[in-house]
Amino acid sequence: MAPEQLLNDKQTEKEEVKGYFETTGFDRWNRIYSNSDDVNKVQRNIRIGHQKTVDEVLAWIEDSGQLKDVSFCDAGCGVGSLSIPLAKMGAGLINASDISEAMAVEADRRARDAQLDMSRLRFVASDLESLSGSFHTVCCLDVFIHYPQEAAEEMVRHLCAITEQRLIVSFAPYTPLLALLKSIGQLFPGPSKTTRAYTLREKGIVTAAEASGFKPVRRSLNKAPFYFSRLIEFQKT
Repeated sequence: MAPEQLLNDKQTEKEEVKGYFETTGFDRWNRIYSNSDDVNKVQRNIRIGHQKTVDEVLAWIEDSGQLKDVSFCDAGCGVGSLSIPLAKMGAGLINASDISEAMAVEADRRARDAQLDMSRLRFVASDLESLSGSFHTVCCLDVFIHYPQEAAEEMVRHLCAITEQRLIVSFAPYTPLLALLKSIGQLFPGPSKTTRAYTLREKGIVTAAEASGFKPVRRSLNKAPFYFSRLIEFQKT
């Protein structure tokens, strides 16, 4: 496929993801990442699995002692599932972003309802490709599901470029079993989910980070029914 076609396909898919999370997707995932009872069994299990991933990241950060006076970037923040508790823990400046303006607005609303210091916490609408600056810690949780392998590896390199010390990412790991489940539509939420969902080969993600000067220091696999997420912390070498 020609480079121009690849670029066009990537742009088209990004617009599909953005459109989904501004409309149907926002309503659905806003419920999933809340205490609402208006969720089905699959969505409830995804909520449980995602919360496991968030809780483990918070524990890793707290355990490191690198929290106060440290800058964070929450890339693909959704409704603030990571940023809000991170701010409550006393993190330094947090720059959080999501491709969906509706998600970013909801995250901001939740943070204000929690009476957080908004001078240390900022939510903006932005895709990952547009992120710039320099942050001690960059987190990107359960976002790579929207990226095929090559694009995800490219994004890892981009995130490394804005990371001063620590990069934490999670993704749905490729295994023959998960590939089979995905192919028959049992892994992700139903026919109303209009965006593609990708599983990724861990070796490619690690190789991309290592080529950018980062090494993996911690790994875990969080799972619940219908949710599988490989979590990796990288440190700059």
